[in-house]
Amino acid sequence: MSTVRGGRRRCRHALVNFGMAFVASLVQVAVGWCAEPRFFDHSLLIAPEYPCTWPSHPFPRFALIRSRTIGAESAFNIDTLLIDGNTGTQLDVPPHSVARPELKREKSGPLGLAYTDKIEPWQFGGEACVVDIRDLLDKAPNGISPLVKPEHVERFEKQHRPVRFGDVVLFRSDYSDRYYQPLPEGRRFIADVLDKKAPGYPDPDPDCMEFLGKRGVLALGTDSASMGPLPDLAEPTHFAGLKYGMVWTEGATNLKELPATGAFYCLLGPKHEGGPYGEGRAFSIVGGDLPRRLIDSCRNKRAIDLSPTLSPKLPLTSPGAGTGQHRQTYLKIDFLYAEYLDMWHHGHWMDAMAGTHLVPPAFALPADTTPVPYAPEVRGWLEEYEKRYGQRGTSRRTTEQVPIDWTCGEARVVDVRALVGSTKPSQWPASPEITVEHLRGYEQQHGDLRAGDVVVFHTGHNDRYLRPMPADTGLWLDPLNGKAEGWPAPGPDAIIYLKKKGVRCVASDAPDLGGVDPKRALMTYWTLGSQDMVGVEFLVNVGKIPAKGAYFLFAAVKVRDCHGGPGRAIVLY
Repeated sequence: MSTVRGGRRRCRHALVNFGMAFVASLVQVAVGWCAEPRFFDHSLLIAPEYPCTWPSHPFPRFALIRSRTIGAESAFNIDTLLIDGNTGTQLDVPPHSVARPELKREKSGPLGLAYTDKIEPWQFGGEACVVDIRDLLDKAPNGISPLVKPEHVERFEKQHRPVRFGDVVLFRSDYSDRYYQPLPEGRRFIADVLDKKAPGYPDPDPDCMEFLGKRGVLALGTDSASMGPLPDLAEPTHFAGLKYGMVWTEGATNLKELPATGAFYCLLGPKHEGGPYGEGRAFSIVGGDLPRRLIDSCRNKRAIDLSPTLSPKLPLTSPGAGTGQHRQTYLKIDFLYAEYLDMWHHGHWMDAMAGTHLVPPAFALPADTTPVPYAPEVRGWLEEYEKRYGQRGTSRRTTEQVPIDWTCGEARVVDVRALVGSTKPSQWPASPEITVEHLRGYEQQHGDLRAGDVVVFHTGHNDRYLRPMPADTGLWLDPLNGKAEGWPAPGPDAIIYLKKKGVRCVASDAPDLGGVDPKRALMTYWTLGSQDMVGVEFLVNVGKIPAKGAYFLFAAVKVRDCHGGPGRAIVLY
């Protein structure tokens, strides 16, 4: 009788498991057929009290410094970041383990030059294939990682389909969801594992990497703290995958929101010169036709990079007009030498608006209604502004509070290059103003602007003047000091018009959206903030964007309470 009852129990368990799997498949189908696409953030919050940096000596701790706050000295909130590529959710590229070819070492090869500024943008995205490895979580001794093996991927393939080129294989253990907590509890994320006080995070072994590399997969992701199993397989696993030219996400989170297949997944991050890894922002799009469209673009390598390389040689931040008005320059900071790779691990000391970056509402708006002790001149500008446009408003919307879908959308490129040369030298410093009439003229030729579009102003300024020192004065210095015309920039009326159209994000291939006249620039930023809109500044290559069918993607690094946000912009078409 016990055998019969045991058989019945097994049968019931089998039916329950089948029912759960069937319901899960129906949920995935329903998500896939959802008419409207939904965006999900898969990035860890970067903040000093979180375990967002690698805790071992001599890796630098993350720091956000308030360089200036809104008041008598500044009309803007200006932040500086000390950050290295092993911070938060991050990107690894081949030179992390593949040596440069000229070193002629066993692990040398051409991919040793494929730094973060060299990887083609189509490789950052693809179809998410979520390999469920939750059964491995904490299933190992302290200090040791449970290993993801080829059979775990084969299990996925039996349930769904074979993985292939154009996929982003994501290992879901829910490790970061559970253990990425404020300190001291957050020591469980990395430090307790290194100290052998807790089981390691699940990660693929070298055989699994070889399996995926031979399948043609070039992008992976894990919601563990690293793609390297502890204690002694980190480097073998890294090299096993990176030698194929793979890139991957470390420190992803919230993978539970993804169906097993069918979602578009992407990781975007600052484009550091010579970077073997970099801080990034991971997100996905689920539902409707958009994921399939973007997956197809990546699979067919149809992508345009819109961000300049971040390099100390380039004028990536404003020098200001007058002594002492400059923003923090972009600096590379070496801290650990890797002898085999003949390379320094490095971080960066940088303005939060270096290179391509986000402008959140809180950049120009105070957090509350407490009177701001602006300089007398700025108080006069505020009175003039509020008489014409109404209350300036307040905002606490810093970078991490800007939804990713605000900075993604159909690219609507408004060519304003005809404005170049339209001001008189006697008026300088001055920028030609992009007006409502220019926007209406665009709509007459290209159709109405619609809610969710990303309006990109094509000025041509950065492509023409972004040059290394000493040939760099044409970008910022000459226009700011009245020696040359400023770049075209929208005025407040243009911003208000775009808001009425449902546009949330305005971008430009100029250094900024304000222009060189400080009064008008401030009014433009006040308007962006009061309309709860965002900007993406400092693009390049905008002229390469197709007139139709181009989708703009930008994501800023998820730094808490940041009034800027370095990131990367691409277009898929």
